[in-house]
Amino acid sequence: MATRRIIISIPDADKLWLEGYSKIHKISVAEAIRQGIGELKKSQRQQTYQQLIERTSGVWKMGDGLEYQKKVRAEWG
Repeated sequence: MATRRIIISIPDADKLWLEGYSKIHKISVAEAIRQGIGELKKSQRQQTYQQLIERTSGVWKMGDGLEYQKKVRAEWG
């Protein structure tokens, strides 16, 4: 995985917190930030999935979806 160096500006209190967190968990500040970004991405994917479920819930109006699937699949073979 290629990595790229970036410069970010954060409040002093957040920098101190990150340094403390990193020391307790025996990881670098950069690794703590990478892990935080990973968690944010995972959370975002989960939110997107939930939004999709909410938007499409109840869209199928042709009866029992499982029964329809079975009927169509039976026609295949």
